[in-house]
Amino acid sequence: MEKFPLTKVGYNALEAELKNLKAVERPNIIAAISEARAQGDLSENAEYSAAKEKQSFIEGRIQDLEAVLSRAQVIDVPAIKSDVIRFGATVIVADEDDELERSYQIVGDYEADIAKNKISLSSPLAKALIGKEIGDVAEFNAPSGRKSFEIIDIKYI
Repeated sequence: MEKFPLTKVGYNALEAELKNLKAVERPNIIAAISEARAQGDLSENAEYSAAKEKQSFIEGRIQDLEAVLSRAQVIDVPAIKSDVIRFGATVIVADEDDELERSYQIVGDYEADIAKNKISLSSPLAKALIGKEIGDVAEFNAPSGRKSFEIIDIKYI
């Protein structure tokens, strides 16, 4: 059975989402379906159809989260002591094209969020960074072409 690496923060966030779906969203959608049923003819009831579709999404997400959490391998990132980039590392890099510094944390697929600078372990950038040290250059193919990043700093926070 495949294990899913997650940071402790990522695991807690998925657990909170699952709890919310079960305790809040599921009961709300059941109430919405009951209310829509009470309006009569279900074949032409848009509220009923929308509620059933949302219920299907919620139940699917619950199943997905339960599967991920049951097979999660939680990594305690602050406990990692390494000069090499590994899962959980927050890496500060300088883009060799424009010299701008950026920070990324390498996380599991289920907690990746580029808006929060959290990149998936399976992304091309993360694959290029893994195993590198401060001063190394990571090269990878991005949608915009070949990119090179110099590693400025590595933190496990």
